[in-house]
Amino acid sequence: MADLDDLRNRWLRAFLAARDDDSCTRNPYDYADALLRRWQEPQRHYHTLAHLTAVLDHVDVLQEYADSPDLVRLAAWFHDAVYLPERSTNEERSARLAERALPEAGLSTEKTAEVARLVRLTTGHDPADGDRNGQVLCDADLAILAAPPSAYAAYTAAVREEYHFVPNDAFRAGRSDVLRQLLALPRLFRTPYGQEHWEATARYNVRAELEMLST
Repeated sequence: MADLDDLRNRWLRAFLAARDDDSCTRNPYDYADALLRRWQEPQRHYHTLAHLTAVLDHVDVLQEYADSPDLVRLAAWFHDAVYLPERSTNEERSARLAERALPEAGLSTEKTAEVARLVRLTTGHDPADGDRNGQVLCDADLAILAAPPSAYAAYTAAVREEYHFVPNDAFRAGRSDVLRQLLALPRLFRTPYGQEHWEATARYNVRAELEMLST
C-alpha cells in the first residue's frame, strides 16, 4: 500500500526546489492530490501508485547522474498521469498536463518545457548521449525490467490485466513487438549505475518473457 502522506511530502520537496515564483495562491499540495487521484484510477493495474513510488525511489538512487534531479522527479509524477491502456497518446497528453499545471504553480517556461520533454521521452526510452536528465528518468522507469523473478512475473501479469480487452493472440504479438524494440536498443540503461546493476538481469528477463510469449 502506497503511503499517500509520504508521496505528498515528496512532491512538495521537489516542487519547492524547482519553483521559481511563489506568487501562486493555490496550496502546493493541491497539485499533488490531483495527480494522486489520477494515479489511483480503476483502469490501472501496473501504472499505479506503487509504480510512481518505485520510479521516485529509483530517481533517488540515480540522482547524482541528473543535471536537475528535482525536475526529473516532477517528470516522474507526470509521466503516466494520463493513462488509458486503449490509447497511444498517453505520454503526449501527460506532457500537456504538465505544460498546463506547472506554469500556474510557479515554474519557469524553461523548467516546464524540460519536464514536458522528459515525459515525452518515456514514449521510446531512448535518451540521447549527454541527456543526463533523460537518462535518469528512463532508467528509473525501466528498472522494473531488472526485478527478481517473482516481481517481474507480477509486473507482466499486471500489464496483461491492464490490456484485458485485447485478445490473447493480439496481446502476445503486441507485447512481443515492445520487447523486441527494447532488446534492439544498444543499452536498456544509460546511467553507469543502471548499466552495472540492472542491464544484464533486465535483458535476461525480457528475453525470457519474449520466449514464453512465442511459445
